[in-house]
Amino acid sequence: MATMEALELGRSAITTGLMLVAPLLITGLLTGLFVSVLLAATQIQEFTLTFIPKILMMALAALICGPWMLRVVTTFTTNLLSRMAQAGN
Repeated sequence: MATMEALELGRSAITTGLMLVAPLLITGLLTGLFVSVLLAATQIQEFTLTFIPKILMMALAALICGPWMLRVVTTFTTNLLSRMAQAGN
């Protein structure tokens, strides 16, 4: 395996990983921001109330994006295994 192929494989792995976690991270960020603004507007000082909405919304995002995430991981793994098979020849 040449150096450029290894670098391309590493870049592809990082890009795929970032694509997979982006929906969950964005959902958690937006939910936390909304709940924090709501708590600040109502002057409630209990910041542990942000965890339950974040967990629920991130679980919902995982359920909605799950099939897409599985397709991305399957495609990446298939490409990785085919590259490994070609490198062995």
